[in-house]
Amino acid sequence: MPADAPRLVDLSHPIRDGMPVYPGDPEVSIGPALTVDADGVDVARIRMGSHTGTHIDAPSHTVRGGRTMADVGLDELVGEAIVLRVPELVDGEVYDWDRLEAHGSLPAQLPPIVLIDTGWARWFDDERRRRHPALAAAAAEELLRRGMRVLGVDTLSPDSTEVAPPAEAGAGAAFPVHEAVLGSGRLIVENVANLDAVPDRVRVGFFPLRLAGDGAPVRAVAFLD
Repeated sequence: MPADAPRLVDLSHPIRDGMPVYPGDPEVSIGPALTVDADGVDVARIRMGSHTGTHIDAPSHTVRGGRTMADVGLDELVGEAIVLRVPELVDGEVYDWDRLEAHGSLPAQLPPIVLIDTGWARWFDDERRRRHPALAAAAAEELLRRGMRVLGVDTLSPDSTEVAPPAEAGAGAAFPVHEAVLGSGRLIVENVANLDAVPDRVRVGFFPLRLAGDGAPVRAVAFLD
């Protein structure tokens, strides 16, 4: 690596056989399809959902007729980011704007990518991951007003995973942050890892598999000077 090359921090969870997934999503299965001994080459057979591991939600994930990954350009997924630290949250807590500003007022104009570090990434392999904190919808709407184009969280979702709304409530009630962000044509990245290893202002890139559907796993990278 050249001496002047930026240092990279991987913000992705590795994709592996049997890894945790969002409740109800397809399980991850990775096994041999071909082997060197039998076939002369080693090839894996992979089965998983489009929202496996660290991944991006396109608007069509929750919005009928919304943009798909085919409509999302890489230029939308690379840029300056602000990392908002929201520590010491309890299981299932809904954190609001005051919690986002606990360490100082946020600028009126935010960079295009907002990453929220709750510290919950450490529970990714534990059942506690399902009891993660959730962002208040009003706070998400304020982030959008201040220029956010991509919301990244270190949890299974920016919305609650364990608290199910009444069946008649509709998708918007189930996923109010998704409704606000994806409903405005913006993007969400979930299960971001290693945010404790990057500064509060950092350049990041999310590089998805080139799938044309409702979402895709990404290799998420922070570029450090």
